Amino acid sequence: MECCRRATPGTVLLSLAFLLLSSRTARSEEDRDGLWDAWGPWSECSRTCGGGASYSLRRCLSSKSCEGRNIRYRTCSNVDCPPEAGDFRAQQCSAHNDVKHHGQFYEWLPVSNDPDNPCSLKCQAKGTNLVVELAPKVLDGTRCYTESLDMCISGLCQIVGCDHQLGSTAKEDNCGVCTGDGSTCRLVRGQYKSQLSATKLDDTVVAIPYGSRHIRLVLKGPDHLYLETKTLQGGKGENSLSSTGNFLVDNSSVDFQKFPDKEILRMTGPLTADFIIKIRNSGPADSTVQFIFYQPIIHRWRETDFFPCSATCGGGYQLTSAECYDLRSNRVVADQYCHYYPENIKPKPKLQECNLDPCPARWEATPWTACSSSCGGGIQSRAVSCVEEDIQGHVTSVEEWKCMYTPKMPIVQPCNIFDCPKWLAQEWSPCTVTCGQGLRYRVVLCMDHRGMHTGGCSPKTKPHIKEECIIPTPCYKPKEKLPVEAKLPWYKQAQELEEAAAVSEEPSFVPEAWSACTVTCGVGIQVRIVRCQVLLSFSQSVADLPVEECEGPKPASQRACYAGPCNGEIPEFNTDDADGLLGGLQDLDVLYDWTYEGFTKCSQSCGGGVQEAVVSCLNKETREHADSNLCVTSRRPPQRLEPCNLDPCPGRWETGRWSPCSFTCGVGLQTRDVFCSHLLSREMNEMVILADELCHGPKPSTVQVCNRFNCPPAWYPEQWQPCSRTCGGGVQKREVLCKQRMADSSFLELPDTFCSASKPVSQQDCKKEDCPSEWLLSNWTECSTSCGEGTQTRSAVCQKVLKTGVSTVVNSTLCPPLPFSSSIRPCMLAACARPGQPSTKYSPQITAARNVYIQMRRQRKLHFVMGGIAYLLPKTAVVLRCHTRRFHKPLITWEKDGQHLISSAHVTVAHFGYLKIHRLRPSDAGVYTCSAGPAREQFVIKLIGGNRKLMARPVSLPSEEEALPERKSSPKEALQTHKHQNGIFSNSSKAEKWGLTPDLGSRYDDIVSRLLEHGGWPEELLASWELQDFTERNASSEEDPNAERALLHLPFTLVAEQKRLDNILRNLSQQPEELRDLYSKHLVAQLAQDIFRSHLEQQDMLLKPSEQRFPLAATPHKHVSSFSTSLRTSASEASGSSRRPHRKPTILRKISAAQQLSASEVVTHLGQTVVLASGTLSVLLNCEAIGNPRPTISWVRNGEEIQFSDRILLQPDDSLQILSPVEADVGFYTCNATNALGYDSVSIAVTLAGKPLMKTSRMTVINTEKPTVTVDIGSTVKTVQGVNVTINCQVAGVPEAEVTWFRNKSNLGSSHHLHEGSLLLVNVSSSDQGLYSCRAANLHGQLTEHTHLLILDPPQVPTQLEDIRALLSATGLNLPSVLTSPMGTQLVLDPGNSALLGCPIKGHPMPNITWLHRGQPITTATGLTHHILAAGQILQVANLSVGSQGEFSCLAQNEAGLLTQKASLVIQDYWWSVDRLVTCSASCGNRGVQQPRLRCLLNNTEVDPEHCSGKVRPAVQPVACNRRDCPSRWMVTSWSACTRSCGGGIQTRRVTCQKLKASGFSTPVSNDLCIQHAKRPVDTQACNQQLCVEWAFSSWGQCNGPCMGPHMAVQHRQVFCQTRDGITLPSEQCSALPRPVSSQNCWSEACSVHWRVSLWTLCTATCGNYGFQSRRVECVHAHTNKAVSDHLCAWGARPANWQRCNITPCENRECRDTTRYCEKVKQLNLCQLSQFKLRCCGTCGKA
Repeated sequence: MECCRRATPGTVLLSLAFLLLSSRTARSEEDRDGLWDAWGPWSECSRTCGGGASYSLRRCLSSKSCEGRNIRYRTCSNVDCPPEAGDFRAQQCSAHNDVKHHGQFYEWLPVSNDPDNPCSLKCQAKGTNLVVELAPKVLDGTRCYTESLDMCISGLCQIVGCDHQLGSTAKEDNCGVCTGDGSTCRLVRGQYKSQLSATKLDDTVVAIPYGSRHIRLVLKGPDHLYLETKTLQGGKGENSLSSTGNFLVDNSSVDFQKFPDKEILRMTGPLTADFIIKIRNSGPADSTVQFIFYQPIIHRWRETDFFPCSATCGGGYQLTSAECYDLRSNRVVADQYCHYYPENIKPKPKLQECNLDPCPARWEATPWTACSSSCGGGIQSRAVSCVEEDIQGHVTSVEEWKCMYTPKMPIVQPCNIFDCPKWLAQEWSPCTVTCGQGLRYRVVLCMDHRGMHTGGCSPKTKPHIKEECIIPTPCYKPKEKLPVEAKLPWYKQAQELEEAAAVSEEPSFVPEAWSACTVTCGVGIQVRIVRCQVLLSFSQSVADLPVEECEGPKPASQRACYAGPCNGEIPEFNTDDADGLLGGLQDLDVLYDWTYEGFTKCSQSCGGGVQEAVVSCLNKETREHADSNLCVTSRRPPQRLEPCNLDPCPGRWETGRWSPCSFTCGVGLQTRDVFCSHLLSREMNEMVILADELCHGPKPSTVQVCNRFNCPPAWYPEQWQPCSRTCGGGVQKREVLCKQRMADSSFLELPDTFCSASKPVSQQDCKKEDCPSEWLLSNWTECSTSCGEGTQTRSAVCQKVLKTGVSTVVNSTLCPPLPFSSSIRPCMLAACARPGQPSTKYSPQITAARNVYIQMRRQRKLHFVMGGIAYLLPKTAVVLRCHTRRFHKPLITWEKDGQHLISSAHVTVAHFGYLKIHRLRPSDAGVYTCSAGPAREQFVIKLIGGNRKLMARPVSLPSEEEALPERKSSPKEALQTHKHQNGIFSNSSKAEKWGLTPDLGSRYDDIVSRLLEHGGWPEELLASWELQDFTERNASSEEDPNAERALLHLPFTLVAEQKRLDNILRNLSQQPEELRDLYSKHLVAQLAQDIFRSHLEQQDMLLKPSEQRFPLAATPHKHVSSFSTSLRTSASEASGSSRRPHRKPTILRKISAAQQLSASEVVTHLGQTVVLASGTLSVLLNCEAIGNPRPTISWVRNGEEIQFSDRILLQPDDSLQILSPVEADVGFYTCNATNALGYDSVSIAVTLAGKPLMKTSRMTVINTEKPTVTVDIGSTVKTVQGVNVTINCQVAGVPEAEVTWFRNKSNLGSSHHLHEGSLLLVNVSSSDQGLYSCRAANLHGQLTEHTHLLILDPPQVPTQLEDIRALLSATGLNLPSVLTSPMGTQLVLDPGNSALLGCPIKGHPMPNITWLHRGQPITTATGLTHHILAAGQILQVANLSVGSQGEFSCLAQNEAGLLTQKASLVIQDYWWSVDRLVTCSASCGNRGVQQPRLRCLLNNTEVDPEHCSGKVRPAVQPVACNRRDCPSRWMVTSWSACTRSCGGGIQTRRVTCQKLKASGFSTPVSNDLCIQHAKRPVDTQACNQQLCVEWAFSSWGQCNGPCMGPHMAVQHRQVFCQTRDGITLPSEQCSALPRPVSSQNCWSEACSVHWRVSLWTLCTATCGNYGFQSRRVECVHAHTNKAVSDHLCAWGARPANWQRCNITPCENRECRDTTRYCEKVKQLNLCQLSQFKLRCCGTCGKA
């Protein structure tokens, strides 16, 4: 029984047998005697991760003992902890680190796997052998052993299976799958024997892939094991395994044991990377390694969905396939990955029929015919017909209308619309002779429409390529009359273009280019190779053929050539010997001489270069060019050089270096600077930056992509979600995903295992602050009575949720005031019946007056009784009274438009059964209901607007202060509805116009509107309405008192009985419709006359002076006639107020009779003390005030405004009533009377049992200007020095309490100014600061209150500045500094510098310092790096620039004042300065200029020009200088072309001694003049020293490659790079040369194959949609007809090996089988299925 009564989680009262039971024991087993209560809720988990325990309890309901256990456990939080969480047992040990053990602190480490008591907390002191049991039990959820899931619960080790269930025997298989069958992995075992040598020091033993488990390796021998790892993300690592121990390699635990003769390596797994086990040679003997491990099968076959149907209609088939799937990456991989595992069996493809619906008719076209013309535009046609395909696949032609739903295809189209090739003749060459008759040539080409040189032009239309020409100049001594056909370069070009031949698909001769001439002078020979070649179209390669295969004459392969005269002589050639090359030379009897003829091209295009004069040999008479050998060499003029292109180079684009890539992977960006510049002078090498517009050509790119490759997987956390709680400690979560940024900048989401780094936290605590206190309400009690009216109550507890999430009960003063209605409410049950009398007689009743009220003139307040309808003016105060019988008035409830009403600033709900509305506004219009139990009564209020029109009711919800959610009523209340029946008509649509509607509120609207619009009222009344309208429009106008007195005889409010108006409405409804408007005017005029007559009859009574508070007219039971005037304020009072002089309010002090402590109701005036006794039920505090205008009364308690409720009431005469006073009502009540001229206030004390009471205030008074301060005790006073401070301590109590003053808990002597309990402190100073206490004591107790006096000292500058200077040096920043001052200081700095600004200040309390920059808060300053130090007294500004200079100010402020101090920082900027001229650019000649020097200055000191790079350079003009003749100097031309393209050649240049004149011309002089000044430059140098390389290739191999077509295979050869000497080189050396092909097509007998098909088998069905047939398809040799491998025929499409057949409906045939599988259908009992029954009709019919 003890265990049942006191079961708690921490109490070990259960036997071991009970603890070892599983938490999942069947309930029937636990509750066999039925004496147990239900199990309670599960407790919170003992751990948040890593596996914890939770428990549930139950009670024993029997007085005897119960069988079974009262506590059960289950596991929880079975998720892995993050790596940073650490070991749970280690956390428990470390919790004792701050607890002394035998007087000393230790750092404790866990001792795990204790075989005797695994659930005790044994820890070992770090660095010692001390092991101590720090606790008898570890926390629930701690693992018993490190390598087991078993956990400790209540100090005992419990069995936990791999399914994380207590008592479970579930085990993981060798693959790590809980209760698995071992099919997801394979056992790998093997042995390795080392074969290391001196040249091979290490070798790989075995590669163990990612995810493997239970790895064990044993090495026997002298060698040594070591590890290499490679993660899925590509990261590599190595571990040398140098010593015995446990290691963590790539998050995998490795256990390594090293012995003298062997090594053992164990890894439990699963491995988090690929491990490569290697062996390193360490001795002469061989070693063996035995290994065993379980390797996961990470690649599995997966069946795909069905492929798309082979036909869109008419019946097709579709197949499935199998794909290899990588379980790690969730991706499809190549099939060979799955073939690697023998266990993987590839699923066979499945076949099914699809799209069996017949095809609609379609257009079908034949192929296009050949084009009618090969060029120049032709046409081609085709036939288009409408066809249908039946189920068997037969296509038949049908009528064309069946295809009209699709457009018909065109049957004719144009073709070959391009132009035909045509001859194109170029310009004629010059004539071949300079005199007489010669020849000229031109090039004629055949060009196609693309502008390409091609064939196809007609030879008949080809223009001629040569013609005769005549030069008018006569020749001297002509030897021949016929023109000499000197084949000059023009002819050579025309001839080569003629002879150029392209390789075609027909065998043809293809000549190569002519070789160089065999001699360097005289007549020689040129040769060329002419081949017979053909173009193989299928391989687009060229093949050489024997010469006899080509038709037509073979082009010449040899010809003569002439290389000019030898030895300067003029030989004569025989035309026959020279093959007509020159046709003979004329005799030379003319004179030739040298002459300057222009200049060579300038060596530089801009910025200054040189050019050489060209020396030519000319015929003196004809001025024609001649061979240089015809001129005398000795007479050749000297070399002449001139400067050229001296203008600055035009702008060109200059590019800077690329910046580092913005991303290291996944595509980033690089930027670079690109600017336009030009070169002023090559000698000066001076560059000038230009605007971009001055550079021609497109601007180089400034941005490029980089690092465009996939990133390794990484963690990407998302934004934190909102906190789960707003206070009291919650949690917020975020999603952390493993993603890979791809090369296209997209992200690929991956499993978490792909990210090797530790995962960021995805959950954290938030809102760790206490919640505000709030009330916790209980349920309502049952009604206090069984019938009639009663009350319901509920209790309230003030509770607070702490930041830890724990709820705690706190003092009720910490919660907001609780309304009275929140703890008590009325309830009404069925009325109580008395014996022998009807029960309805004693039910509550509400007295009602069925009147209609119309307010005619403004009035401050009106009183009404329920049951009426009032049409009132705005801004009128309204009091509604609910007179009840047999009902307790405080239980009356009020509603407006069905919404429950409570007191607010605008509406007062009093406990005496009345409702007050302060100053009517449009939202107050509506239906007001008072409820007294089941009795209900209504009152309707409507408002009259300007021009005496009824206001439309605003369509809006009640304001929050006026309405609460509708009061919930009991079912009994809901049935007790009060139906008020005053309507006369209910269904007449005509009567609705006159108000006879079911809606009581709008029944009389029309007649009241007509009454207000009536023009027959007295003129005075109409004038008063106009005055009211004017006042409404102009709120600033004042009412005329004389006008008000003149209107006293006019009515304020008209009252009529509702039945009088109902009679009028009834009469109107009975009139004919055409007379109804006329008759209504008559009735309204009669009604108005009666109203005014009734008013005059009662005027004397209304204006008679009266002592009563309310006039008789307001009493609903005393009407003299049907109309009377309801007047709240008597006319005499109204007239008298206008004659009294204006005065400020005065509260009348009256002495009340002595209070009787036994009195249940206490009525008193102000200035008294009220003592609450146990029998006090009510306290009424009267407050009467006089003044003109009439004062407004308000009440406060203890300095705070009173919140009125159903217990604290404001009475109509402005007195305050407290019902059922409680201790919380004790205090000083102050009545405040206020009008426009001033105010008055008087207090009254309400105390409990005569205890002392003190008037207190909780205000904080801050004074910086006034000379005196007066406060009540309890306040806080902060004032400057020299002020007089008075602290009032007003005390009440019976008997009178004695007052004693203390300062800082010390009694104040008589030396201080004490008067009537007040304390006066004169001319206060800092010595007067402290805590002042007032103690009031009498026989019933004592009370003490305190006031804290603080002396303020405004901010000011201290006279001594050592403190601020010490703060500046304490920062440790060796920076320029300056102190602010009220007048301002200045500090001059360089750009980029940092500075410290100090703000010396003192004051009390210590002023807050705010730093400003240029008048704005420094926190808003842009581009300014700053740090605030030393609580704001020091400002550090870093990396200053011109934009950040200016005035800095510190604003020091406390409650006594503020002070501003300033300091200015001036930044010295960099600028360009134009200095003296630089050295002349040339010492002589005509190119010397001097540029003014530009310097970058800072404080007149030259600095690096980089600092001025952003500044605009001044415009400078160069000045000419040193314009004189230069001394002789060497001048060189550009180097000539190299004599050899490779293998080493030479190049030359001309070197001459020149003298440059001041005019700019250069003159050759003797070399001796230059040798005196400088050594002669070399004129020859070596060039092109690189090796001569070429592609070489072997002979073609055998033709045995894969078949590419009939008789066609592929053959290969080797292509390699070598020198001309035969030395092989890397292929990169020949990359600049075109590489020969290494593969080509060839003839192969083995490829003489084709597909062979057999006959179709019988169809599987004779009808229906399911029949198909198959045939054999095989690849056979063409000659032998033997079957060969299918891949040899792969070049051709494989014929189909199955097809559907017999697709005809079976309905009209006899009942027979349509498939040969019907016997199987019958055996498998499938005949009941309709699809089988139909196809096996015969067999199934016999069943």
